[in-house]
Amino acid sequence: MTNPVRPRGTCRVCGGTVVQFLDLGRQPLSDRFRTGSETEPEYFFDLAVGTCESCTMVQLMHEVPRERMFHEDYPYYSSGSAVMQKHFADTARRLLETEATGPDPFVVEIGCNDGVMLRTVHEAGVRHLGFEPSGKVAAAARAAGLRVRGDFFEESTARAVRDSDGPADVIYAANTICHIPYLHSILRGVDALLAPDGVFVFEDPYLGDILAKTSFDQIYDEHFFLFSARSVRAMAASSGFELVDVERLPVHGGEVRYTLARAGARRPADRVAALIAEEDATGVTTLARLDRFATEVGRIRDDLRALLERLRAEGRRVAGYGATAKSATVTNLCGIGPDLVSCVYDTTPAKQGRLTPGTHIPVRPADEFADAEVDYALLFAWNHADEIMAKEQAFRQAGGAWIQYVPHVHVRK
Repeated sequence: MTNPVRPRGTCRVCGGTVVQFLDLGRQPLSDRFRTGSETEPEYFFDLAVGTCESCTMVQLMHEVPRERMFHEDYPYYSSGSAVMQKHFADTARRLLETEATGPDPFVVEIGCNDGVMLRTVHEAGVRHLGFEPSGKVAAAARAAGLRVRGDFFEESTARAVRDSDGPADVIYAANTICHIPYLHSILRGVDALLAPDGVFVFEDPYLGDILAKTSFDQIYDEHFFLFSARSVRAMAASSGFELVDVERLPVHGGEVRYTLARAGARRPADRVAALIAEEDATGVTTLARLDRFATEVGRIRDDLRALLERLRAEGRRVAGYGATAKSATVTNLCGIGPDLVSCVYDTTPAKQGRLTPGTHIPVRPADEFADAEVDYALLFAWNHADEIMAKEQAFRQAGGAWIQYVPHVHVRK
């Protein structure tokens, strides 16, 4: 999985040299679920990852145009998980209690999706605005009574909002900032829109957890950056901001919530230095550690493919569970198609009746899983394992077993 001669690129944050450490091969758009009748050629790109020698920001070597990823038919809805609904409601209440406390507070969310976080803000009677360029999920948020602007957040759109609505006390984003290669425009937009004492709060998958769990499927077209506290601190400093707080989160396989404020406006919490010290001690941002991760990914690829081929030879029936965006990385890297996994069960109506990106495995409604004649279920939605296994207890009681590949390939019976 490593490259003897390393390709190099230019860092999208500091302009330094990016050195490639992992190549996950030819990959499709992770959320582009096709119908069986489509004849248009499928879009593929080279999914390779590198690290900046200067600011340590881990990033994709190749950018996919944002319009290809976030569009009218974007199929992911944040409110699809009860766990995530609670997470966002709790997050909103906390922001309302600690930051949006003035006489007429204003909360802005970048990438509000179907409005699962902003609903709590709206119910509290607080002024709000969501940015969401993906048409159907934005429409779902508007149907819930939320104010949503159907644009990408960048400097020009942020200035327009400042002119019409005034400064924001909180700018928030979840699983969005890591999607955006043009970070400097985002930070210029934050600078234009944020009140002098306001905060920019965002949460995204954490590089440290990805390495510790070998959760390589967190790497796909939409995840352009893999943040660490050290790289976020450098990114903030390059744009006149300061990393003033960090918080480890259990959701989505391990995330960190970063809080940025204008440089000098707040005293950084002790846990910022503590997390960076932990990263230094474990070598999270070193090329040697990233190379070891690439080797571990190769082992998972080989082990998973071998297990599925053995089960097929034994006549076992295998289906997938969770047609997640990250499952595209797994299936395409490992060459997993309908010959090894007959179908994938998923709760999202927009994906049902379609085919998985690149490998074209049929997607079926999750409520059909209970009646499926399946011996093994390959759990692509491993970050929701507890929630899913509690829901599907009958499967294990009937003798079914779950296949998981994070942090290594194993079977849970």
